[in-house]
Amino acid sequence: MYLTYLTDLKCIEMQIGRARSMSPGVLSRDDNRPQCFLQMTKNQLLTKAGCGRDVRHFEFEPLLSHVEYQVGDVLEVLPSQDPTSVDAFIQRCNLNPDTYIRVQPRSVEEHLPDTPNVLRDPVKLRTFVELTMDIASASPRRYFFEVMSFFANAEHEKDRLEYFASPEGRDDLYQYNQKERRSVLEVLEDFPSVQMPFEWLVQLVPPLKKRAFSISSSPSAHPNQVHLTVSVVSWMSPFKRKRCGLCSTWLAGLDPNKRVPILAWFHRDSPPPPPPTLPLILIGPGTGCAPFPAFVEERVVQSASGPIAPVLFFFGCRNEENDFLYRDFWLSHTHISGILSEENGGGFFVAFSRDQPQKVYVQHKMREQSERIWSFLSAGAAVYIAGSSTKMPADVSSCLEEIISKESGLPKESAARWLRMLEKEGRYNVETWS
Repeated sequence: MYLTYLTDLKCIEMQIGRARSMSPGVLSRDDNRPQCFLQMTKNQLLTKAGCGRDVRHFEFEPLLSHVEYQVGDVLEVLPSQDPTSVDAFIQRCNLNPDTYIRVQPRSVEEHLPDTPNVLRDPVKLRTFVELTMDIASASPRRYFFEVMSFFANAEHEKDRLEYFASPEGRDDLYQYNQKERRSVLEVLEDFPSVQMPFEWLVQLVPPLKKRAFSISSSPSAHPNQVHLTVSVVSWMSPFKRKRCGLCSTWLAGLDPNKRVPILAWFHRDSPPPPPPTLPLILIGPGTGCAPFPAFVEERVVQSASGPIAPVLFFFGCRNEENDFLYRDFWLSHTHISGILSEENGGGFFVAFSRDQPQKVYVQHKMREQSERIWSFLSAGAAVYIAGSSTKMPADVSSCLEEIISKESGLPKESAARWLRMLEKEGRYNVETWS
């Protein structure tokens, strides 16, 4: 039975390689076949149930081969699309899901090294749609509406599509499409008279993209495992439609007791992991803490074979009761001789933004530790910042400039140049996501 399952995975791997090699989307040679298949072994809710936020801790193990990565690496996952949506798209477009197809690159320059083999091996249309075309989460571009107008058979639909594609209709198109985050499938269903040939759909439907997540585990502490910290994305549109993140929702719905292959790639998005002798300042509010369990775990392993430099970690969340992610993990390392303990020169500082009348953020905790931060920086510490790409990175950077200026006596302009120098040296690293 297990050998049959492995054989099936190899067949799936070949299908993925063929389908994604044919995609008109910009894909590199390494994007075609997944580096590994993972299976989920743990799906744990980190936030308090009913608090309005859903953050999960996921653990995975490889199905076919050993996994190799470093602290600070990123795991890219190709999300699985809802089969109901795939079927609805195929039915709406009057397609035969069992038809075998080949997608020819538009020019010789776009041929990948293995393209000739790919073109000799067609794939099922349904497989191609499922693995390469984002039909139910990405919003189509303006040109999609312009092309749709040519294939509209109902006059009122044709008029509306032409208006959306015109300069005069740009604001209304934004309200209808981008702001509401309508999917390709929803748009097609709103204009039932449009019958667009598959040749056009292949070119115009946004490609299904991998989602990147910071790895939360150290390979030294968890050999042949990968851990992720993921916020399950959901929101209400202006017209009160519930929207959900494709990949995070899919992962949250997986049962660790069922063997579902997850297509994954490892990617390095930052400098090599810091050596054990380098002091660290970690700043990660909310799910920005995602990469930092790996940093702490790595230091624990390294401490068994030699001296290690101290670590300061600044974490922030809304409420201590609702979303103090990995609370027990962090606190366990603040005890005597722990990696984050004051006895070892480190520290762990938490800002609960909504547990008191006046909001408190990581910047406030950083200012309280101004002398220690400057002492770390003067000793050659590396700074790692992770989290939302909105205001947080700029606010933290401004706070660090204030601290450097205050403790060193330098003008703020010089403090800003000092931070830029750290960045050039690879000692100031920012990882953000929207």
